[in-house]
Amino acid sequence: MLKPFHQKRYPEAGCDEAGRGCLAGPVFAAAVILHKDFSHPLLNDSKQLREKDRYALREVIQQQAIAWMVASLDADEIDRINILNASIASMHIALDGLSIQPSFIIIDGNRFKQFKNIPYETIVKGDGKYASIAAASILAKTYRDDFMLEQHDLYPQYNWKKNKGYGTLDHRKALELHGPSPLHRKTFKVKGMIDLNVKNI
Repeated sequence: MLKPFHQKRYPEAGCDEAGRGCLAGPVFAAAVILHKDFSHPLLNDSKQLREKDRYALREVIQQQAIAWMVASLDADEIDRINILNASIASMHIALDGLSIQPSFIIIDGNRFKQFKNIPYETIVKGDGKYASIAAASILAKTYRDDFMLEQHDLYPQYNWKKNKGYGTLDHRKALELHGPSPLHRKTFKVKGMIDLNVKNI
């Protein structure tokens, strides 16, 4: 069972991101404030769930959360400020978009930057420990998957409907054959290949 909250004193938002390690596409982040008695038997880190369960839980979270928001930053912005800063910035945008501002924030991972002087705690593997972070991981993951599925129709050669922009073997082979698309992160290095910012891969 996931813990309902990290501390009891303040209203708390959980944050997580999706797509940080991808070669293509935006990084997505979500912020979620749950009721302290919220629970669901399937709720867990999005990576541990079947796809159909992630989407079923997304509907539950959006209907029952006190507040939620999803945000993203595209590949150009990732290249401009780097992926860590883009991940944190997208979390900030999601937090800023909440209809109710939290008084405490818990974040999956070990890196964050102060947001509006609100106290926070970073928690390694927090998406497998706290309900609000797990909920945020599900929203970020499913909204990013939806985006990459839409982009697959524009760039089917990269097979994003399967790999969602991650550096799988089929994705790397497509890069060797076709070169990068406008959605590829030009500052990312591909294992066994030269930089994406070189046109002739």
